[in-house]
Amino acid sequence: MTKNTHVYQLAILCMIGVLTILTGTSASATAQKCPKGCAAQKCQENCPLSELQQEVGALQEKIKKLEKKSDWATDDIDYMSGRLDKAEMHTATDKIAFSGELRTEAHSIHYDNIRIASPAIMGAFFTPAPNGFSGATLSQIQQAIGQMTMAGMVPPAGQYDANNDIIYTNRLRLDIKSVINSKLSVHGRLTAYKAFGDSTGVKFNQGSLGDVTFDGNTASLPHGDTIRMERAYFVYSDEFGRLPLSLSIGRRPSTDGPPLEYRNNSLVGGSPMATIINWQFDGASLTFGLEDITGIPGASFKLCYGVGYEADWGNSTSLNYMHSDLEDVHLFGFISDFYDNGNTSLMFNYAHAWEITDGFTGTSVMPFTVKKQDTNGDGEMEYVFEQNSGGFISRLEPMTNIGDWDAASLLLRTNFKDNLADIDFFLAGSWTHTDPSRISKNPFYEIMGMGLLSSNGKLEERDGYSVYAGALFPMPFDARLGLEYNWGSKYWFNFTGAEDSLIGSKLAVRGDVYEAYYIQPIIKNNFFVKLGTQFYDYRYTGSGNPLGKPVRISQTTSLDTINPVVDEVWNYYVSATVNF
Repeated sequence: MTKNTHVYQLAILCMIGVLTILTGTSASATAQKCPKGCAAQKCQENCPLSELQQEVGALQEKIKKLEKKSDWATDDIDYMSGRLDKAEMHTATDKIAFSGELRTEAHSIHYDNIRIASPAIMGAFFTPAPNGFSGATLSQIQQAIGQMTMAGMVPPAGQYDANNDIIYTNRLRLDIKSVINSKLSVHGRLTAYKAFGDSTGVKFNQGSLGDVTFDGNTASLPHGDTIRMERAYFVYSDEFGRLPLSLSIGRRPSTDGPPLEYRNNSLVGGSPMATIINWQFDGASLTFGLEDITGIPGASFKLCYGVGYEADWGNSTSLNYMHSDLEDVHLFGFISDFYDNGNTSLMFNYAHAWEITDGFTGTSVMPFTVKKQDTNGDGEMEYVFEQNSGGFISRLEPMTNIGDWDAASLLLRTNFKDNLADIDFFLAGSWTHTDPSRISKNPFYEIMGMGLLSSNGKLEERDGYSVYAGALFPMPFDARLGLEYNWGSKYWFNFTGAEDSLIGSKLAVRGDVYEAYYIQPIIKNNFFVKLGTQFYDYRYTGSGNPLGKPVRISQTTSLDTINPVVDEVWNYYVSATVNF
């Protein structure tokens, strides 16, 4: 019984006492005043004691009702208190929160007009000198190729189509977050991503960086049933006056950056803009919140640093005096939100990489191998080519720092809901600049005189450009229809080898890519399906590869297509995603 119930009872007793004093009678005295045998209702209603008893009875009924309600309220309070106690205990003792994503996807991929070198050219690499290139010196091979070119004897590239009618993939992401206090938190992500029926973790190499399993793409492309550490970093935040500041160090959230959140139907996945960097790397960032100081909604400035390649650890050339000139690859840049009011945003990203390498340490299945050896002991190296007819896995390592790279991208995002309809729109313009410093020492690239976007020993600075645009339209049943287009110029080169694509990064394409997709929520954003199609129309060779001068695909010869060169690709896909 509650405190209020006792108060009500005490009040009733006081009222009875007061009434008794005022009337100056007791129950027996009152009964004596009534006529003898007074049993009629009318007489009882006129009796003072009867009236008092009725009032007391009514008050007692009210007390019972209040007691019952009080018991209900007490039960509710006890129940809520128990739940809150559990929540408080959970918050106090559990320091790690988990969330995740499971996506199952099916693709049907169709390649049209793939260019490939003629059997005569390919056979020459495996034929011993002097009738072929195997066992010949660098000058002998380059002289023979030069004579064939001058005489017009280089055969045109052959053409063929290839289809992968159906391929399934499964990707599981487990996100980890621990908020230690209001200033310090730790974040991580473990990922397993595989194709159905394949756990090798190694692809057949066709000349693209995406064909090599290396540090930059291990968690972003199907690489077997192994769990990878995609992200692991801490964030320390503080305020200095009106300036919020945060420091973060570790394996960066550097994949699936803006504006890929539209086609992924997710929050922004990373901080670099995906138009120029979609790549797993390790490094640090320092962010300054400028909104309070400038008065500009969402204004911020972030300094970024990363290590793209470690030269002196884990490689066959580590601490080797013969290759001591191979340097680490460092990246530096900044990301700035010029404006962001939650509906419209303008974002800028700049990045610079010093002395990028002619590859990355990783594994792949090479169609053939080439090595240099001093057969005669005279110091003149001979090149020996061998076919990989057994599908053996090769460990690849860079051999040369080939030059510097710069990139910048400006992104506008907005929603027209306030003025037109619930339509999302984005537009990004990007620029890259390459400054080559030397020819690759990799035997194959060395033969062709390849450097950073250069061939035949000619090292020239190049500028590349890209445009990426898209819009999402509202559809019935809360669905969204997305249309996207991107274009890249002849010398366009970005670091987007970790883009989630079985074909290759669409944002690295030197040419045009068209994409349409339909996203249908089943249970809000916890469960949705996506149906889409892509058309890749490559115009120049080497998309996504820093080595070699791009050649217009329609003009390629057998010397340009020793690795297969893709012309057009149709991709049809459907996926089901569960967020938990």
